[in-house]
Amino acid sequence: MQSMTLEQLRATASAGGVVGVTLKGEGSGFLLEIATRSGHDAVLSKARSLEPRRFGNPVSALVVLRDLGIAVAQIDATHWDPTQKDASRSRANRAQAMREAHAAAAYTKQLAAEIQAAIDDPRPSIAHDDVMAEMDADLDALPASVS
Repeated sequence: MQSMTLEQLRATASAGGVVGVTLKGEGSGFLLEIATRSGHDAVLSKARSLEPRRFGNPVSALVVLRDLGIAVAQIDATHWDPTQKDASRSRANRAQAMREAHAAAAYTKQLAAEIQAAIDDPRPSIAHDDVMAEMDADLDALPASVS
């Protein structure tokens, strides 16, 4: 089954290419399965990945469909289990994401401080050509490598 972003679904729906939509329960959430006139069924995916877009609340999915002008949909609750926990939203995953966000923020803060320190440095700037000439001289002074 193919994936389809919201924008692709919007274009397909406005062109009359959507034959039907099924709000399909999977675990504790819902997916949107789209049947198209071309016969290629698709699942609504996230905007920046091929991962299916999951709705924890079926009303949220219906609001999306209504905004697209799709007023009729089927519901398949065969594999829906409201007691099943969504592993992608687990506390451990969220904690790891927060640790990464804090580390990125700390790095950005440190980098900004280093850049500002370089800008505020009272020493005179050295021309690029002078730095390169000095580096070339340092390299020439190194002993030749032995094969």
